Amino acid sequence: MLNQVFAACLMIAAQSYQVPPAVLYGIYQVEGGKVGQMVGPNKNGTYDLGPMQINTLWVPVLAKHWKISEQRAFRLIRDDSCTNVNVSAWILRTNLDETGSLGRAIAYYHSRTPSIGSNYKRKVISAMRRNGLIKKKDTAQENVALKTETKVADLHLKQ
Repeated sequence: MLNQVFAACLMIAAQSYQVPPAVLYGIYQVEGGKVGQMVGPNKNGTYDLGPMQINTLWVPVLAKHWKISEQRAFRLIRDDSCTNVNVSAWILRTNLDETGSLGRAIAYYHSRTPSIGSNYKRKVISAMRRNGLIKKKDTAQENVALKTETKVADLHLKQ
């Protein structure tokens, strides 16, 4: 459950970085982190920080960008929920700019290994569906649309 301050920070981060707030919320649901939390070590020796579980690989990059020490960047990411969700939105935006695909950007948030990233993307999408943020696929409606498109294409071919 989001508290009001974190919810406001999530919406501001989504707007600032022009990413869907539903996706940020889905990531939050999958990550399940908490303010002040450090989880790990991961297989590569890194840790995940705060509500959005920002990987410590980002700490040196952000410290340099923010012109602060790595220790200060680490504490901000781990202990400040607004900073944490803004970093999450920035990572998602960076991935989106790189790939041009929201699905791939979500996958890359967790891992660039295709099978691992794809599984993560499915979890985020499922979390969004469970929370009513996106509709379930309506295969019957998709089939009708596909049949209609096929009929229109056939008409063009016959003319």
